[in-house]
Amino acid sequence: MEPHVEPTLGPVLTALARNAVATSFAARPPTTAALLADLSTMPALTKRAATFVTLERDGALRGCIGTLTALRPLAFDVVRNARLAARDPRLPPVLEAEVETLRCTVTILSPAEPIAVRGFGALFDVLRPGRDGLTLRDGGARRATFLPSVWANLPEPERFVAALLRKGRWPEPLWSGELRSAPWPHGLAAERYATRSFHG
Repeated sequence: MEPHVEPTLGPVLTALARNAVATSFAARPPTTAALLADLSTMPALTKRAATFVTLERDGALRGCIGTLTALRPLAFDVVRNARLAARDPRLPPVLEAEVETLRCTVTILSPAEPIAVRGFGALFDVLRPGRDGLTLRDGGARRATFLPSVWANLPEPERFVAALLRKGRWPEPLWSGELRSAPWPHGLAAERYATRSFHG
């Protein structure tokens, strides 16, 4: 089920994410508490939530960092993830001159629910393209997730899952072949979640 978030909160969250990035270039960046000083009358920001912050410029990804479990108050999670997204290790760091041209997306995640399957064919059959975020984990070092927005580029479940396995660095023979008939790896678990996204 999609997380319930008041639509009026969207502009607040995207502005907060942008401000968190912009102020991170200061010699002494303000603390999260300082950034939230003017928002203390909004109780929704104090509820724990898992979020992702995505930064884009001219349609190109500049950073995307998030959390899968609600560990912090919503506003604190957004500030944390916005600042980390600006330094996403997969990409060149965001420059101060870029901040005004960035598109900031704040995505709030629902709690994850296990998908009780033990085969890729069964997984493909229950996935809901465009709606499900998907996390795969093997109980060890491997874990990877795709937000529902990734379905826009990978609309078929088999391609979506194969790309997620590649992202999580599962062995190439698994994701490069016919995945529907591939054996389900020992210890592999799948979870799905819904999201609500705000752009600004």
